[in-house]
Amino acid sequence: MRIGFDLDGVLADMESELVRQAELLFGKAMTRRLEERAADPQHHQPVSSVVSSGHQDDASGPPPAPPQPDDDVPPVGRLDMTARQERKLWRHVESIENFWETLDELEPGIVRRLGALASERRWEIIFLTRRPETAGATAQVQTQRWLASKGFPLPSVFVVQGSRGRIAASLDLHVVVDDRPENCLDVVVDSKARAILVARENQKAAPAATRRLGIGVVRTTAECLDILTEAEASSPDRPTMMARVRKLLGL
Repeated sequence: MRIGFDLDGVLADMESELVRQAELLFGKAMTRRLEERAADPQHHQPVSSVVSSGHQDDASGPPPAPPQPDDDVPPVGRLDMTARQERKLWRHVESIENFWETLDELEPGIVRRLGALASERRWEIIFLTRRPETAGATAQVQTQRWLASKGFPLPSVFVVQGSRGRIAASLDLHVVVDDRPENCLDVVVDSKARAILVARENQKAAPAATRRLGIGVVRTTAECLDILTEAEASSPDRPTMMARVRKLLGL
């Protein structure tokens, strides 16, 4: 299998480190208020409207797309910041030497497990990320070093922008694993790859909406790896295996 893995929110804990940096920049009291505001559902468009955008039959038209962060940087879901605050935070992050090498894993040992499975089962893994550049090495090199330090030797990392679906199509990927519903939607619309959404407890995922569009939903990356290994063990035939993946995802 050729599998594309997003990094932040799937393997790496970017959000916790960004919150820590926000505390240094804005103070703990302000950061706490931003977290509380982000947790208030009245301040956010539900994910169900994001994944169903463009697929509504309502005469009033599809709901508006969620606002995109400035400069095409990853959004900070745990902090409901203004555009100005977000730009200030990212300027601060970009000044930190080799920032992307400082992150923790979201699930301890998950990168090493992925590396072992890739070697054992001859999976081709391509890591996809939209990380902006920071001081020090390039975002690609920092990411490669981070993955190697966590147990995945010789990682293939693409720092990309634009539709994940078109990227999946151009790289001929069979599966793409991501934590953002809009990226998964791109995958199912613009490619033949199977999209798997990692929707953790602190994210406002909408499994019913995503499954209607053929997007699989898991709570952890470990669960995703369990499904992929079980599907492959059931049948080495690619079409049968992908059908098994769909069944195990409840699609």
